[in-house]
Amino acid sequence: MDIDKVLKKYVPMTETAFYILLSLTEPRHGYGIVKHVEEITRSRIQLGSGTVYGTLTKMQKDGIITVFADEERKTVYEVTEIGKKLITFEITRLKELHRNALNYEGDFL
Repeated sequence: MDIDKVLKKYVPMTETAFYILLSLTEPRHGYGIVKHVEEITRSRIQLGSGTVYGTLTKMQKDGIITVFADEERKTVYEVTEIGKKLITFEITRLKELHRNALNYEGDFL
């Protein structure tokens, strides 16, 4: 899938998809992704295995991630170039959102 189609399909990203992709700054298996997301969100997000593997399957089909290694009973995933473009685009979008929130939050206090 080309980047324009990926952006149209995934942006804005769900929080689940965002954190799964963010976890793939290094190759990880599903359980490693679950633990990493739990760690970086201070347990605010606790992903279920069905959610993780469903999202990983969709992302793999769309060319955002790929299988890095098939180990015994563990599939290790890594982000593709398209996936890197997607997460970079989303991070830029979120920075704009954050910047605007800071600029206007005083108007609501």
